[in-house]
Formats: sequence, structure tokens, C-alpha cells
Amino acid sequence: MYFMVGWPKRLSFPYKTNESPHLVVADVARSLFVLLCRSQLSVWAARPSILISSYRASGKAVEQFGGYSFAVWRDDSGAVAVSTQHGYVLLFEVKVLGDKDRRVYEAVDHRGSPIRHGSPGVKDNARLSALSLCLAKVLDLQAAITSMVALPSVLVVATADGVLHHVRWDGLTNGTKSLHLCTIPFAMDLQSSRGPVLTGEGAHVRCLEFAPTLTGFAAVLADGRAGFLTAGSGHNTEQVYGVLAQEVSDGTCVAINSKYRLLAFGCASGAVLVYTMDIITGALHLSHTLELTAQDFPDICRRTGGVVFLCWSPDWSVLVVSWERGGLSLWSVFGALLLCTLTGDFGFSADGGRKDPMKFNSMSWGPEGYHLWVLSLRLDGAPCPANPSGGVTAEAKDQEATLHTELMLLQFVKSSIAVNPCMSNQEQVLLQGEDRLYLSCSHLREFANTASQSSSSPGSSVDSAGPVLDSGNLHGASFLLGHKHWHIIQIHNVYLDANWPIRFSVVDGCGQHMAVAGKLGLAHYTLATRKWKLFGNINQEQTMVVTGGLVWWKDFIVATCHNLLENQEELRIYPRSSNLDNAHAHICKLPASALLLNVFQDQLLVFLSDRCVELYAVEQKEEGLGPQACVRPLQRVSLVGCVAHSSLVVSVMLGNMRAEPGLGSRPAMQASVGESLLLNLAGQLVMLQRDRSGPQPLDSENGSRCRKQHAFCSPVVLADCVEALWTTGRPGQVLWDTGGHKEPAESAGPQVLWLGCGQGGMKVWLPLIPGGDIQRLKPCQLEAGKLFHHTLMCRRIMLPFPVVVYPLAVLAGQGLVLGATSETFTSVLPSVLKTGVAVQLPFCLPQRSFQLFLPAVLRELLARNLGEAALGLARGCSNLPYFRHALEMALHAVLEAEAAARTPVPDPLLPALAKLAAEFPGFLRTVAHCARKSEVALWDYLFAAVGSPKELFEESLLARDLETAASYLIILQNMEAPAASRQHATLLFNSALEDGCWELCQHMIRFLRAIGSGEEDTASAVVPSSSEVTVTSGLEFFRNRSISLSQTSELPTPLPVRDGTQGKVILHKALSVPVAPGAKRPRDCGDCVERLFLESMLSRHARRLLEASRIGDLARFSAHLGFELIGWLRSEHERSAQPQDYVCALHQLHRDFCWPLPSAPGLDGNKGAQATHSLPVPWQGESTVRTWWNREPESDRTDGFLPVCALSLSENPEAPIMQEAYLTPICKKVDEVSVGSATDMTESSSMLEADWALLDEVLPVPSLSISLQLACRGPAKANVQLRYLHHIFSEAGCIGWCLIIALVLQDLALLRLDIALASHSPVNMLAEQAKGLTAIEKWATQHCSGYKAFFMLIRSDLHFLYSAADALVPHTSPTSMVAGPAVCVDPPPTVEWDTNPVAYRSPNPEMEHIEKLNEEPKKEAKTTVDDYGLEPETYGCHIS
Repeated sequence: MYFMVGWPKRLSFPYKTNESPHLVVADVARSLFVLLCRSQLSVWAARPSILISSYRASGKAVEQFGGYSFAVWRDDSGAVAVSTQHGYVLLFEVKVLGDKDRRVYEAVDHRGSPIRHGSPGVKDNARLSALSLCLAKVLDLQAAITSMVALPSVLVVATADGVLHHVRWDGLTNGTKSLHLCTIPFAMDLQSSRGPVLTGEGAHVRCLEFAPTLTGFAAVLADGRAGFLTAGSGHNTEQVYGVLAQEVSDGTCVAINSKYRLLAFGCASGAVLVYTMDIITGALHLSHTLELTAQDFPDICRRTGGVVFLCWSPDWSVLVVSWERGGLSLWSVFGALLLCTLTGDFGFSADGGRKDPMKFNSMSWGPEGYHLWVLSLRLDGAPCPANPSGGVTAEAKDQEATLHTELMLLQFVKSSIAVNPCMSNQEQVLLQGEDRLYLSCSHLREFANTASQSSSSPGSSVDSAGPVLDSGNLHGASFLLGHKHWHIIQIHNVYLDANWPIRFSVVDGCGQHMAVAGKLGLAHYTLATRKWKLFGNINQEQTMVVTGGLVWWKDFIVATCHNLLENQEELRIYPRSSNLDNAHAHICKLPASALLLNVFQDQLLVFLSDRCVELYAVEQKEEGLGPQACVRPLQRVSLVGCVAHSSLVVSVMLGNMRAEPGLGSRPAMQASVGESLLLNLAGQLVMLQRDRSGPQPLDSENGSRCRKQHAFCSPVVLADCVEALWTTGRPGQVLWDTGGHKEPAESAGPQVLWLGCGQGGMKVWLPLIPGGDIQRLKPCQLEAGKLFHHTLMCRRIMLPFPVVVYPLAVLAGQGLVLGATSETFTSVLPSVLKTGVAVQLPFCLPQRSFQLFLPAVLRELLARNLGEAALGLARGCSNLPYFRHALEMALHAVLEAEAAARTPVPDPLLPALAKLAAEFPGFLRTVAHCARKSEVALWDYLFAAVGSPKELFEESLLARDLETAASYLIILQNMEAPAASRQHATLLFNSALEDGCWELCQHMIRFLRAIGSGEEDTASAVVPSSSEVTVTSGLEFFRNRSISLSQTSELPTPLPVRDGTQGKVILHKALSVPVAPGAKRPRDCGDCVERLFLESMLSRHARRLLEASRIGDLARFSAHLGFELIGWLRSEHERSAQPQDYVCALHQLHRDFCWPLPSAPGLDGNKGAQATHSLPVPWQGESTVRTWWNREPESDRTDGFLPVCALSLSENPEAPIMQEAYLTPICKKVDEVSVGSATDMTESSSMLEADWALLDEVLPVPSLSISLQLACRGPAKANVQLRYLHHIFSEAGCIGWCLIIALVLQDLALLRLDIALASHSPVNMLAEQAKGLTAIEKWATQHCSGYKAFFMLIRSDLHFLYSAADALVPHTSPTSMVAGPAVCVDPPPTVEWDTNPVAYRSPNPEMEHIEKLNEEPKKEAKTTVDDYGLEPETYGCHIS
């Protein structure tokens, strides 16, 4: 409710004295303050905070009367009564010196001339009247004075002899009206028989306070007892009775809350006991206790000392408490802790050391509670104020080893709910300060709409409206954005200077328009335009005082005010779009002063001082001057029978909820009429329902056709200890889903009532789903619905639930409770500027906070066997992004409460909550996360309710939720045998490999290695022979080994073993391979078997990928898991590393890399399109390329298998590509050419400009080849990836895949090189390659014109490959083995054969160059010879 902001303000004393003030007291209006020293009395102004007048007693007077001890103000601020230590009462008169225009501080211009009153730019508040203090009367009461209370006409003074003196303000006393405590009987209630009287030393009052709404005094006796004294008629002793508070035995002070009728007694134990009085019996019942708990303050809660001061805020919403040993705390009405200076940055310094708590011996609230005037004590050892020159004052040196008092102003902001309860209908948090507003908008969609409308309206600026939000991005996040920071709105200085302080503030439903009301008049602000609107006529502003608050109705400001000119109470409605002027306002006169104002749909609700409620209907009409609103009275409701005093009503509102259906059902068309009247009566929530049992009466005054509103029934108490209430459920808003059935958008949905109850948390009054709604449940929800279904005895239920934030707003549709806290920041000032205040108190800022109420409400519903309502509520909130987290929080809370209980829970809640959570997707992940965040000891209880973790693991695998399955694997690791964990890990590893979850695969590899090398084997097993340790028997072998799950690193970690002889820790690896008795266990055997098993799994998956022609996934698999792809391909080059079906492999490459099918240049566009569509690849033009290009990779790495240089090539996909990369052998005059590894080619190879020029000269590219390459160009990233894969397969000797990749790239030089390398392949591989190319050529002839043209271009090269294959297979005819397609009608080129069966001479210069390279002898020993006897060559990559 109240939140500290900024640093405290330190006020210095302008007079020189060694005395420190010990008391600060404000007058009734809180505009003047009295500071009391031992011999000095001074009067200060609230704004500006300066000294006005001072009175200093002479030494003789101090010696005669004694030092000043207490002081109180008269109601009109015209006199101050001061008590002395010797039993005297001094009455001082406060007078204005001279005329009213005489000021203490005069404003002057630059020439020194005084500025007249009313001049622009001059603050009138600074023109303070000069006051004088003069001693008028001296009264001697003949006894020490212990307390004083000021009443409107008399002054009640308590003395140490047990007498309550009645002293008039004119100095006269009446002995007959004095009360002797020893003659007043005390009992436990007012209905008991006459109780005993007080005797002994405790028969006098230590502290006394007057309670106007209780008509009596609250007193703390000298012996520590506390009670209440009723004020009899005429203050007759025989009519005064005393009621004792039973639990108070060490009372120190008392404070009374007149609005909530609470009596707060401070105790010597440091606690504050808050009592309420029973209206019927008059007994004092303990309401709640304010104390620091050991849970929140374990080291300080018992060391605070006794309570020394209590003070309620001006609006009676918070209580400030200070303790004897230091510290200050702020509590809400019913016990919610808002602030404490004993913890956090208040109690600890930046280096972690504990600060000495500041001691506050006196406090008083400023106007509207924006400032708290405090007197704090500090030791002289604390840093002293410094002179402007930088040294310490001489007075500070003379006052060493003494206590010094500082006068400080603590600054606060407060929620507008405290003074304007109509804010409870909104969903925004609005804090009002002395000169600014703090607003947090929650409806960004409405904000965007309003901002766009405002920016498009005439006279508005687009820049001033701020950034307009995209409505498409607001779905699902309209309540999440803007919840961290505030919109800080500075109140207009012109209005603030004349009408400080701000008393009321309000914001409209969309959070775009604010209105404030100060001492006089009002003003409103628009967030979109950043502009204030004030009264154009200052006289109209100065003649109205807002009394009952402000409220927004559509685009109109509604205010109840007092007209100073006519002395009349009025209801005014001002349109927002028009100028702020009475000419545009609709004015309605009120019969009495308005205290509260609220709105419900199109009805206004006004609570008057005569304890009546006026209901008005509001209508909007269009006139020539703009939109206008008018009101007409509907009903007058008298609350005299249930409201004892008008000031006891905290809030009043209308609603459409009903407690029971017994009073007749209302038609749907009358939903706009308020069904119930809700009153917060001194903390008790009272509801009055309309009586619809009879016919609606006729209105005789307005004619027979008009009908009166139904009367209200007797009040019903719904709850107590209520601080604030909110209603949610606007038209079209449904709190929960009822199986697809929803109310129409134009009808009023069921209202939900939310109550803030202080330290009792919150309460919600929920409407329950009728029993017939079970038939509308979905089939998948029918079982749970039948499980929870039962007959409902009532329509609503009140559910309490705890909250950790102080509630300021409720977002029911998002499941959130919004609040605020005071965020602290340690002081960063230089040491020379750090005074005692800056060192002790940190800088404070209000901070937004929120809490999910859904977990607590679900638990409360299930605890009351209302599973159907819980299921409906959960379905209504299931679309929230944090719904699964809410279920997890509910499971975790119930699990810890029930599993950790010392005694068995008779009716456990966890099974019902688990069945509820199982009705929603993500149940498996919810349970896994709940288990991972709980202790292992609680897992048995959890899985006994939700199911076996093994079954949940298998369900996660079936659902392909591998992350959740990994969580269950960790759970199974601690609950089952090691062999079972190994089997589960193997299943999960295989699934992760299939789905390409590479990060999970890495974790699984480390997990499996940890299982295999973690623990000594304890089972007697037979050691398998070396022949049995194979890939196929690896899994069977693991089942006979013990495991340990303590090893989590990727590499086997040595285990520490304690040496018994020397006490040293020796590291060695635990062996997991079982050995025969007496045999020596080999240390590396277990690692070898583990490595063999993992390699077998990885090889099996790689083989599966290669057989499916998924070479892109194979490359990612190798890069992420560190799989040696080249070595494995070399070992498999005669088996799975050869393409099984060349045509299918070609299709798969086009699909995986989104590479377009080539089209022949010069062909018709329709034919090319037809040829393209003949292959089912996901290629539909440039948009598809961009989609594939911009898609996110599956892991953090870019596509997973590109080397460093390849990644650098694909960083800028939008850059224009002038020419593709051509891989050609580099031919120099003397240097030998060798083919390097793929790693060298992609990471470290480079070519000089001369090499590129030589390449262009030696290997010219035909123009037809360039045109073909440009026609079939694919994404740049895919181009780099394919060329990298070509290097990999080329180095591994997989020429078949190299041919397919070269065909996809349409790289003529690369393909001719591959054909040359293929001619040296073994017989069976050469035959398969020739057969595969023949199949592709045949398919291209029939389906793809682009490939057909390319095959025509390489016809001579293919003929050479076919001839080489025929030559190596002499018994097979060429036509029967590698017959080409029938469409190749052109004669083949002339080929000259020599003695080498695989060599040839062709007119093609490129092939002649390759032939020469193949015939060169091996000259260097470094050259690596591959399996086919071919020297590797060095290739450059020309990319421009």
C-alpha cells in the first residue's frame, strides 16, 4: 500500500542549541508540525519544510516548570498544549503576525523588489504567513503527567496519581468531570457483571488515545495491562466501564485506527497486538499480531526490544512501528509487512557487515501520507555533518560520546486504492506520490489501439504518442510486457503549486488517461499525447473541492465535489475531449456530502455522509458541443441499520453475483442491473442482495409504466479482515472453460470477487460450475469429470490462499496477482558527502512484482473435493504460456507438504492433483521437472501417485519428447539398478540419433561412458573371451557389469582412493570388466569395451544414414559427435559407402539441400517448370531458398558440419554471387601436384592471384557449362556444404558419391576429375558406377531436360568410363552391362586406345592434362598412396 522512495531528506536546525528534539507532532490538517525540546518549542511548515516560529523558555522557567515532555494541537491549529516534567500544562496560542499578507519568507525579483501575490511562476505555498507563539495559560495538576489527548473542546490529561483531568482550552478545569481510575470497574466485556477496580501501582495510565468511532479511550496501564474505557454521557464516573485485553501484559504504547475500529497495543516483547471490539458484547478480541518471524528474520526477531512508538497513516491504511533497540517497520491494516529497516540493504552494508539500527523515538505523518517526519537518534561516532570547507564543525567535536537527534523526512508513494477505492475495478497498478504518478499498463493491445487512434486524430503528434505496438506481436504477451518498469507521469507544476497535495488519482480501463484532484479542482492527463488539461478559468478550479473521489466512465471524468460558492454538494461529469470547463460539464446536486464514488457498467454509485447510497443511470448523448453525459436517479438505499458511522465504510461497489439462488432467478436481460451491493465495513465484507421474490413495484411518481428497482435484503457478512477488493468478469470474459460452452460476448459473465486480507493472504469468491456442465466435457476429459463430479450445495465458495506480494491488482485472465515492493540500492556517495542518514538508509525505488494464484486456487479446490471446478479453471487457463509451470508449482507444493509430514495424511491431495495434471499436454515434462526440483527422498511418494518412472520414460520416448525422457533417465539412475539404467540410456541414445538431437547425444555419450567406468563390479560373472567381445555381443556383455553413475565427464575420470598406510589420496580408474578369480584385472579393458560399444552404435547409425542417402545428416552427425567420418568411409567404401540407387540418391540430395533441378538454357519456361515438378522436391523458387536459408539450425552451430572457411563463406547469404566455385587441379611448371586432405582444403588452403590466372589459362570453361551452372544454381550455403562433402568422399575413396555430388553441382571440371578417378576403381565398383550413371542418364532423358543437356555435354567422358568398365570385364558385352540411353544419337568422339587398358587419349584438353598427371611417377616419399594406387592431388577452390 505504501512504498518508500528515494533517500530521506535531512532537515537541519537553524537555531543553535545543545538540546535535541524528542517529539514531533502534526496538527489536524498536517500542515504544521511542533518540535519539542527540553526547553524549546518550534513550529515548522509541511511545504516547504522550514521553521516558522520558535519559543524558548528561560532557565528560571525550566527550573520551575520542568522540561517539556508532551505536546498536542487544538483542532483549529490555533493553540498548542505542552506538558512539563513537574506536572504543569502550558497553553500556547499560535497567532498570525500582522495582516494575512505578511510572510515569513518573501519572494523577490532580481532587483530585490517583492513579488506580489498571484504573480506567474511564484509558488503560493512558499509565501508562508508569519506565526507567533505566546504562552497564554499555566495549569498545575499537582502530579506527574503521563499522557495527553486533545478533544475538540477539552484536553484530557492523565497523571501518575490515577486521575484523568478534563481541561478546557481556555485554561479552566472542571473537577467534577475528572475520572479516577480506581473507581472504574474493569471486566472482560461490557455484558459481564460489575468487575473489580484497579488498585496498587498499576492504577494509573501510561499511554492514552481517543477512539471517536468507538466512543472511548484506549489505555495502557502502568503495570503493562491494556484495555478500553467507554466514555459515558457527560463523562460521569458511574457510566464509564473498562474492558481489559486478555493477552496484553507488557504493553508500552497504543494507537487507534478509527476507520477500521482497531486498537494496536505495543508490547515490551517487540510484538504489536491488534484488537477489535465486538459490537454486541463490547469485548476485545485479538484480530492479528504484528511481529517479525524467525522464518524471515532469524537473527533479529528476538533482539528488537520493546515497541516505543506506533502511528497510523492519515488514510488509516498502514501502521508504522519503531522499536527500542532501533529499526522501523511498516504494516498494512491487517498485518502484511510492507517495509522493515532491519534486513536487506537497510540492515547490512555493502561489504556484508551489519549496520547499527537507527533508533526512531518519535514520528508523525505529513499531508496525505507522502512524508513521515521522524526523529532519529545516532551516536556521535557516526559520520558528522561537514562544513562547506570540508572540516568538521566545532560543535560536533564538543558533543562527543553523546546522542544526537536528526530530523528526517521519509518519502513514500501509495496505491490509489487507499484513498480512491473505485480503482479496484481496474487491472492497472497506479501509485500516487507527492508530485508524480507511477503507472503500469497491462492492456497493451488496448494501448496500441488507443495510441493509433490518438495519433490519427487531428491535432495530435505521431512522435508524442510514442512507439505504436504491432497488434500481431501482442498475442499471448499483452500482460507480460511493461510489467517491469513504470510510466512515471510528472504532475503539472502549475496545478501542483496551487493545489498541493494530490488527494485522489484514477486511471481509465485502457490505462491511457489519468485524472488527479488536489486541494482544489482537478486535472487530467493523456498518455498518448503527453499533455495535461487544466481548468481554463482559475475561478472554477478554486471553487470546487473533490470529496468522494474520481472515476472514469467511458471518456468522461466523474467527480463528487463541494461547491464553495453555493455551499452545495454536487456530482459533476466532464467530457475528456472537451476543454475542462463547467460549461461542458453535467452537474447534479446531491442531498449530502459524498464520501465514496464507484461505477458499475452504466450505473454510478455514490455513498453519502447520511449513510445512504444513491444509484444513478448514466447515458451518453451527442450534442453540438461534443459528447455529453447525463444522469438520472435510479434508487436510494439507506444503510442506517447496518452502518454505525459513515466513516467506517471503506469501499462500496455494485456487482452481479449472488450468494444463494433461493431468492428467485433474474432474467438475463436484467444483467446490467446491480444484483448485489458490496460494502467493506471496517474490514468486514457485507453483501446486500436484491430481493426478487416478489413483483417489481411501480413508480407512482414517474407514471404507471415505470418500475422501481427491487429493494435489497438484509446484509450478509462474507469475510472479515478485508483491506481491498476487486471484481473480475467483464462482459465476454469467462474465467474457466466448461467444455466448449461459453457465454455470449455481449452478456455479463459471472463475476469473481478477490479480497486482499493482509497477513491472511488473499481470498477468492468463485462461482462453481453447475452439475449439468459435466455433459459438455470432451471425451478425453469425461473420465476426469466423472471422477470429480458431485452435487453442489451452493453456487459460490470462498477460497483463501497465501501470497508473497502485496496485492494491488488482479489479472484473472492471466492468473496473476500484481503488486509492488520497495527495491533498495546501497549508497554510492563519496565519503565526504555521506552523512549519518546516507550511511544508514539506502536509496529506494518502487518495483513491480507479481505472483501466480492458479497453483494455490487449484489446490484449494481439490482439497474441498471440487475437482470439476478445478478442471474447468485449469482448462480456462491452459492457453497461458506458463500454465505448465503453474501445475509444476502446485505439484511441488503438495509433494513437499504431504511427503514431509510426520504423520500420514488422511486424505492426500497429490493423487487428485496428478489426475488433474494428466488431462493436459506436457504432463510428463511437468512431473519430470517437479521431480528434478525435489529431494530424492520424496520421489517414491511422488511416483506412487503419478506412475512408475520407467513407464513415464517409455511414454516420453513414444511421444518423441527426448528432453523429458532424459530427465526421467536421471531419475531412473537413482531409483533402479545400473543395468536397467544402461538399457534405458541405450534406447534414449538411439532415439536421439534418429531425431538428430546432437546436444542430447553428446550428453548420452558422456552418460554411457560414466556408467561403464564408474564402479567396481561385485557380481560373479564369467569373463568373455576376446572373440566374444564384438560389436554384436557388446550389449549383452554390458548387462553383466556393475556400474556407477558418479562419473559425468566425457572422458573417464580417475576415482580417488585413500591409501591406508600414508593417508594420501591415490587416483586410479575403477575397472568395470569382470575377471576370473585370481586373475589380474586389466585396467583398460573396460574402456575398450565401452568405446567399442559406443562406436558400434555410432557406426550403425552412420550406416543407416548413408543407406538412406542422407549425407547431409551424416555430416552433421559426424561434426557434433566427433565421429571419424573419413576413416569410417574408407572401411565401408566397398559396402554401405557405395550408393545403392543412384537416381534415388540424386533425388535425396536435391531434397536435403533444397537444390533446384537444372533446366536447359533456351528452353521454354513451361517445359522447365514441368520438368521441375516431375521430381517431388521442396523447391518452389527463391522464396523457398530464403526460407531454407534463414531457418534456425538444430543446434548452436551453423548446420553442424561446415569447417571454418566454409562458415565464413556462408555468412552473407544476400550478397550477389558472380560465379560458382570450380575445383580444378593446379598445374605448375615444375612443382608436383598432390591432393591434400579435406581438412587442409577447407581450413588452410589458399591460392595466389597468379594461381587463379594460371587456372584460367590452362582450364578454360566452355560457355555452355557456365550457362548450365547459372541455370541450376542453388543456395550459397548448400553449395559450400556440397563441395565440402565432395572432398570428404573423395578423400575416403567413395567415387560413386563424388559423381552424384558433381552432377548436382553441375561442375564439369569436377565431374571429369571424378570420372578419371573412377577409372582406377576396382572392377565391381567401376561397374556399379557406370551402371548408376547410366540409370541417371536414362531418368534425365525422360524427366529432366537440364540434366539431359548436361549429359550431352559430358557424353565423351561418359563413353570413356563405359569403355573402361567394359575393358576391365572382358566376358561382358558393353551393351549388356553399361548400355547408354537410346536417345544419344550422336556418334561418340574418336578415342585412341593405348596399352594401358584404362588410359585413353581424347581431344579434350582437360582429360589430356589429367592423363598426364596420372602417368607421372611418384617422386617424393611424402606422397600418400590410397587404396586404389592413385596419388592425391591438391585442388584449389575458386570462389568469387
